[in-house]
Amino acid sequence: MNSKNPVVRTVTLILFWLVVAVVLFYVLFPFYWAIKTSLTSSARLSAEALQWFPSVASFQNFVDVFITAPFGRNLLNSVVVATGTVLLSLLLSVLAAYALGKFRFQGKTILMYLILAVSVFPQIAVLSGLYTMIQTFGLYNSWGGLILSYMIFTLPFTVWTLTAFVREIPTELEEAAYVDGASPLQTLFQVLLPVMTPALVTTGLLAFINAWNEFLFALTFTTDAAAATVPPAIANFTGASQYESPFGLTMAASVIVTVPLILLVLIFQRNIVSGLTAGAVKG
Repeated sequence: MNSKNPVVRTVTLILFWLVVAVVLFYVLFPFYWAIKTSLTSSARLSAEALQWFPSVASFQNFVDVFITAPFGRNLLNSVVVATGTVLLSLLLSVLAAYALGKFRFQGKTILMYLILAVSVFPQIAVLSGLYTMIQTFGLYNSWGGLILSYMIFTLPFTVWTLTAFVREIPTELEEAAYVDGASPLQTLFQVLLPVMTPALVTTGLLAFINAWNEFLFALTFTTDAAAATVPPAIANFTGASQYESPFGLTMAASVIVTVPLILLVLIFQRNIVSGLTAGAVKG
């Protein structure tokens, strides 16, 4: 009865869009402020810190990011490490998810809970052991050392997520493949893997974002500026003097590293929605 009342409907609509506006402001304002700060020159930054728009837009901070530090190399390191981490994690997690989702064996439930426990384990707790292992293997200041350390938190996440998706794939697909004489691996890679594409894209993108933004391991396992990834590189920016804080450089670098993530989400948004909803609905 109340839903048909025009006054109630109008008030509800106003409240709805008010909540949407507040959420959008909360989400987008930090990124807008980073863009605004990055377009303000260092000389004007103090005087215009609280202004909504820079009086004179300048791209000098974006230029200085690549001049004052090996930021191009840091970007390459982040791309290679994050991509390598995701590819290895997805390859291993597809095999593990197929076994955990479609086969019955003793101790499977305990194994799943162990994977879940590892995924929520604090990074600092394993830092000393990882440091010793990476030093022993000679992987310090290398892509391999970072990929190995990043897989500690990406692999449990991808295994757990893909396992939930694999469980919902109809068993008839496997049975038809077995009737045609396919082996378990052929069934996985030729029959089930195409069906898993939305889940792979979603899981891979989330793992990529986590690896791209990782700070603690990257800071610990790299001392050479040219070997560092983007997060520690940004943290190590310095001003022209010890009394100057490089806010402009930091914001410019933050904008540069955020844009690729936004583009990836926009490109794969349909797959992301399909991947997030597919595992929640019984097939």
